Amino acid sequence: MSSMPSGRSRLTLTQWLIVSLASIGFAFDIYELLMMQFIVKDLITELTGYTPTDSEFRTWGAVLFYVPAVAGGIFGLLGGYLTDRLGRRRVLTWSILIYAFSAFAAGFSTSIEMLLVLRCLTFVGVCVEFVAAVAWLAELFPDPRQRESVLGYTQAFSSLGGFLVAGAYWIAARYAADWPAVQIPEFLSFMGEIQNGNAPWRYTLMSGLIPALPLIVIRPFLPESPVWEQRRASGALQRPSFLALFSPELRRTTIATTIVFACAYGAAFGAIQQIRQIVPGVLDVSEAIAEMPLAEQKQYEKETSAFVGEVQETGGLTGRILLAILAVRIVSRRRLLRVFQLPGLIIVPAVFVFAPSHSLNALTIGAFLAGLFTVGQFSFLGNYLPRVYPLHLRGTGEGFAANVGGRMIGTSFAAVTLLLSNYMPAETPPMQIAYAAACVSFFVYFVGSVACFFLPEPEHEELPE
Repeated sequence: MSSMPSGRSRLTLTQWLIVSLASIGFAFDIYELLMMQFIVKDLITELTGYTPTDSEFRTWGAVLFYVPAVAGGIFGLLGGYLTDRLGRRRVLTWSILIYAFSAFAAGFSTSIEMLLVLRCLTFVGVCVEFVAAVAWLAELFPDPRQRESVLGYTQAFSSLGGFLVAGAYWIAARYAADWPAVQIPEFLSFMGEIQNGNAPWRYTLMSGLIPALPLIVIRPFLPESPVWEQRRASGALQRPSFLALFSPELRRTTIATTIVFACAYGAAFGAIQQIRQIVPGVLDVSEAIAEMPLAEQKQYEKETSAFVGEVQETGGLTGRILLAILAVRIVSRRRLLRVFQLPGLIIVPAVFVFAPSHSLNALTIGAFLAGLFTVGQFSFLGNYLPRVYPLHLRGTGEGFAANVGGRMIGTSFAAVTLLLSNYMPAETPPMQIAYAAACVSFFVYFVGSVACFFLPEPEHEELPE
C-alpha cells in the first residue's frame, strides 16, 4: 500500500484508516491544549502547596499555560522542517507517540517542574502533529474536491476535543476515588513520592495516551505520501530551507499566512477563551449569585461557565463543518476566508461589549457566534496552506505560519487582554476583561481582514510541485 489511487472515488479501507487516525489526532490536539483549564488549580495546589490567593500560584499558572505553548511553537517549527526532510508519515507517527506518552507520564508528576517539562513535550508533539497531518492528508488525496473535503471534515474533529476533555475530567472527578492509585514504580523512587494517587487531574492527564493505542495497530497499514516518496527515491527532492520561505516567490505568502494565523489565534486566546472569566460578571448571573448562600455560589458559577464554554465549542464545531461544506463550493480562497472574517469583525467585538451587560442568554448566543467565526478560520488555514507551498517546503511553510504566527504570536494575546483589562472603564474585573476582549478581537479581526487581501490565490486546484 505504498501509493494511493488517483481521482475521486469511494474511500478505500486504507483511506478510511488514514482519515480515522487523522481525526483522532486532530481531536486530541485540542484535547491536550484545553486540558489545563480544568486541572490547573488542583495540580498547582498539590505539587506546590500554594493556594489561589498566593502570587506564586498565579505565577505558576501563567508559566504552565504559556511556556509549553512557546516550546511547542519552537519545536513545531523544527517539526515542519523535519516533515519535509524525513517524510510525513514518520514525523506524524512520532509526534503522536511523543504527546501521548508524555501526557501519560505527566500523571506521575511528583513536582511542578517535572510536570512543566512533560507538558512542554506534550505541546511539542501536538504542534508537530498538526503540520505533519495536514501535509500528509493533502498529498494522499490528489482529487481537489476530495482533498478539500477530507481536510475540512477531519479538522472538524478538533472541536470535539473540548467536549472530550470536559467529559474525561468529569468522569475522573466522579470516579477517581474508586480507581487504583497512581504510584511511582519502585525503581523510579528517586523521583519522589505522589501525595494523592487518586487525584482526578492525574487521570485526566493520563487519558492523553488514548490516541497512541489505535496508532500502534494501524501504523503498519499506513502509506507514506506517494509524491514525496517518489521524489525522494528519484533523488529529485530538494532540501527544505527556512530562508526559501522568504524568497521573492514565497515572501508574500509566508508573511500573509503568518499574520492571518496570528490573528486567528489572537481572537481565540485573547477573546473567546476569556469567556469563562466574563460569565460571573454577566448581569443576571451576578444577581443570581448575590442571592445564593456562599456554599452554592462557586458551584453555580462553575456550572454556568462550563455551559457557556460548551456552547462556544459547539459554535467552533459548526464553523469547521461550515468551512468543510463551503471549501468545495467557493473557488476563491480569499472569498472563502472573508465569509468568516467580515461578519466576525463586527459581531465578535459587539458580543463582548454588549452581551455581558444584558443577559446570560445574550452572552451564550454570542459565544456560539464567536466560536463559529473564529474557529472556522483554523480549518481554512489547514486547507489553504498545502496549496501555496511546493512539495519540498510544504511542511516547513505550514510549520512557520502555524507556530510562529499561531503559537508564538497569537497565544500571547491572552496576556494582552488581561493586561489591557486593567485600564478598561468598568466596575468589575469580568466586565473589564470583556471590554479588553472586545478591543483585542476588533484589532486582530481588522488586521486579519487586511492581511486577507495579500493572500495569493492558488494558481491551480492541484498541489504545487
